[in-house]
Amino acid sequence: MDFLNLGIVAHVDAGKTSLTERLLFNAGILDRVGSVDDGSTQTDSMELERRRGITIQSAVVAFALGGSTVNLIDTPGHTDFVAEVERALHVLDGAVLVVSAVEGVQAQTRVLMRTLRRLAVPTVLFVNKIDRAGAREAGLLREVAEHLAPAIVPMTTVRGIGTAEAATEPVDLSAPDAFEPAAEILADGSDEFMAAYLEDPAGVDIAAELAAQTRRGLAHPVFFGSAVTGAGVEALTAGIRHFLPSPRRSSEGGPRGTVFKVEHAASGRKIAYIRVRGGTLVAREHLEVHRRGPEGTVALDAGKVTSVEVFESGTATVAEAAPPGSIAKASGLTDVRIGDAVGSAEELPERGLFTPPTLETVVRPVDRNERIALAKALTSLSERDPLVDPHLDEVSGQTAVRLYGDVQKEVVASLLDEEFGIAVRFEKTRAIHIERPYAVAEALHEMGRWAPTSHAVTLGLRIEPAEPGSGVLYELEVERGSLTKAYRNAVEGTVRRRLRRGPYGWEITDCRVAVTASGYLGPVKPGQFREVAELLLDQLIDEAGTTVYAPVNSFQLEFPDRSSGKIVAALIDSRALIKGQFSGGGVGYIRGLMDAESVHGFESRLPGLTRGRSVFITELDHYRPVRTNPPRRN
Repeated sequence: MDFLNLGIVAHVDAGKTSLTERLLFNAGILDRVGSVDDGSTQTDSMELERRRGITIQSAVVAFALGGSTVNLIDTPGHTDFVAEVERALHVLDGAVLVVSAVEGVQAQTRVLMRTLRRLAVPTVLFVNKIDRAGAREAGLLREVAEHLAPAIVPMTTVRGIGTAEAATEPVDLSAPDAFEPAAEILADGSDEFMAAYLEDPAGVDIAAELAAQTRRGLAHPVFFGSAVTGAGVEALTAGIRHFLPSPRRSSEGGPRGTVFKVEHAASGRKIAYIRVRGGTLVAREHLEVHRRGPEGTVALDAGKVTSVEVFESGTATVAEAAPPGSIAKASGLTDVRIGDAVGSAEELPERGLFTPPTLETVVRPVDRNERIALAKALTSLSERDPLVDPHLDEVSGQTAVRLYGDVQKEVVASLLDEEFGIAVRFEKTRAIHIERPYAVAEALHEMGRWAPTSHAVTLGLRIEPAEPGSGVLYELEVERGSLTKAYRNAVEGTVRRRLRRGPYGWEITDCRVAVTASGYLGPVKPGQFREVAELLLDQLIDEAGTTVYAPVNSFQLEFPDRSSGKIVAALIDSRALIKGQFSGGGVGYIRGLMDAESVHGFESRLPGLTRGRSVFITELDHYRPVRTNPPRRN
């Protein structure tokens, strides 16, 4: 059987969940089309999703299309949940990017398309909301070509755009007014096609070339329609079948795949969603589980799969073996986390698609007696979203979680209340700073010669600054055989744990720690090496000193030119550094740098300054030193 793992991605409110409902209705999976507004959609299952009308967690639903099974993945559109989108993008065969015909290209739309193009994920575009007042066609296509991808080919056109009666008609690619623009676009993507077109324009097959380039991620068919009325959705469905691949995969060898979602059943049983990339996954099979650890290391664990289910119709599953290309729901892997690879470490992505969160907030239980229960609940949530990364401060006893934005506070609070019965409150969101060592320092403990301990171990450590962005580089400058594996692990584990809190409370990073001397006399416990390493690190950090660094984001901003004065004033208020500014065609453009801590406040002001017509893209750029009154992480 062929499988197409299809992602529906979009900026929030562009209509991707409504499109998912319409596709399922047309496929006969649903008896009626659910509504985001009244919370009756199939894929938004969380109470908060229904209440807010936004998608928070990826959902999988299946339907038949021709001879293939489509596993349709509905992903979040809100910028606070890009990590959830990232997990879905790793497992897609193709994508539908939804663009609003009214709002046009929005900030998250550009981020998503940029990522899809970088990954060469075959992508078709669906321009939604053609029945809404203010919907555009020609202008929207120009906007898409300019800001998303130049190689777009319209497959449908609109009659009565902006009215309730809006309908679509197919574009005849053989007609001169469609043939020549499409041929010119496709010629840019293929030298062979260009040569054939120049030699005999009438002899080229535009439709076949468009399909070939779409599957290579070079070109993008565009369909207009309305998920609410259903206009244009059948043409989109035919386009999905024709333009997006259902790759054939080998069933030879053992099962291997990627975990992109983890959930807990009502019984507490952990369920891993696995994109099976090769082999066949069956129940009662022992699987190797690989995880990328600190600084790219790969950890290996093993577990027994107790049950395997594959999606059959809608969200319904059937217990059977999961062939290559399918998405399996597997139970029994008790320690599995999102991002793990099963069967082979080669399935681990080299790096994340998005920068990690640069914000965090302290979370406290309303009932102080629930502190231990809260810690356990947050650990459970981190299995589903590792970037949340709950961190217990051993000094203050406070627990902090990482965030992309304040909406995630509501999500975390809702999950803790609904699933664990714990009411919480949050402190003000703060930027996550880092510390870097200022100088080189060395320390040595020789057995029997160092007053703080009488341990019969020798250990020398050196810490020194490293390149920005390098993380913590741990090295052995001694023979590996001078320490057993247990002792080596004890020292390295202590180093990484101790560097999580510097003198100002922030993580110490971008440094190199080397073991310069080692030895022991007689049988000693790993705990003795841990204790000595801890003492040496305290001395090293004190002697080397650290500098606190604040996260700085780069930004690109587009807005109606008439709003320029207000925008510049708001940027100055936010202490932004403007690196470039120009305007043209009634649109203003500004790029620059801004402290991460100021981004959310500035972004929240933009809709009022531009009447919702701005496009704001921001991501972590670098860290700047805080020379005066560096903040402490209490």
